[in-house]
Amino acid sequence: MSIEARVRELDNRHQSLKATIAREERSPSVDSLYLKELKRKKLKLKEEIDRIRADMQPETTLQ
Repeated sequence: MSIEARVRELDNRHQSLKATIAREERSPSVDSLYLKELKRKKLKLKEEIDRIRADMQPETTLQ
């Protein structure tokens, strides 16, 4: 799998979690532990996406 495909896959999972969290937050019987776990997973995905994108950036050197 290419790096770009990996980022797209992670971004899709991130967006899916975002939608699930929004749906759960609207639920009258929200499970706070489940919601916390979803948010933790979403944050981990975001961090991984950011890390990969940062690694893809060309390094600049100070002169």
